[in-house]
Amino acid sequence: MFVPDLGFALAAGLAAFFVGMSKGGVPMIGSLAVPTMALFMSPVVAAGLLLPVYVVSDMFGVWAYRRDFSGRNLAILIPAATLGIGIGWATASLVTDAMVMLIVGVIGLAFCLIRWLGGAGREARPADLPRGLFWGAVSGFTSFVSHGGAPPYQMYVVPQRLPKMVYAGTTTLAFAAINAIKLIPYAALGQLNPANLTVTAALIPVAVAATFAGVWLTRRLPEALFYKLVMGALFLISLKLTYDGAVGLIGG
Repeated sequence: MFVPDLGFALAAGLAAFFVGMSKGGVPMIGSLAVPTMALFMSPVVAAGLLLPVYVVSDMFGVWAYRRDFSGRNLAILIPAATLGIGIGWATASLVTDAMVMLIVGVIGLAFCLIRWLGGAGREARPADLPRGLFWGAVSGFTSFVSHGGAPPYQMYVVPQRLPKMVYAGTTTLAFAAINAIKLIPYAALGQLNPANLTVTAALIPVAVAATFAGVWLTRRLPEALFYKLVMGALFLISLKLTYDGAVGLIGG
């Protein structure tokens, strides 16, 4: 067990805010939560500490988006992500944080550059099984390791050009299922430390308030601006993950 100080308290509160905003439909910002907490602790410990915050926030996000989602995408992504979580669980002792950060970062950067440079074309791509199974499994794997499932998820969902609220709802419901499934392997690996539940309990009100703030903001953002923010946030987060992963591998 650790003793929180002021710096940790501020970082934890900010991380909980990021989690809640992402569950409210403001995409990608949730990927900043673990890196923020990792300034004060191991990313693995941070991921375990934040998982209950994600799960509780998910409940409110699911209620908010209960009518806005793509059932076909969820039917493809959730089973695929479950497979990815299983792979992450089985390889937990072999895969380092740095490796996962580098993989997730490179995927996100490549996606952004392809979209911006026009290589992927501009036509919307409907949901399909092969891509959905692949990127869903990758998303489940990276989400298990570091709550970093968003960049692979975007590789599959953003090209579909879903309506803004459907995109936000599909994202919220998909990751609600992923986070609930992760509770089992996290508990088995001892990452849900009961000694830290008091810290988790203090973060949940911040995350819940941020969830409703995210819903409010998502409903009011123009759709074009919404997707520009998606891509901009994805690029910045991916850039940092790539840097951190490369530094970690070189230093290790």
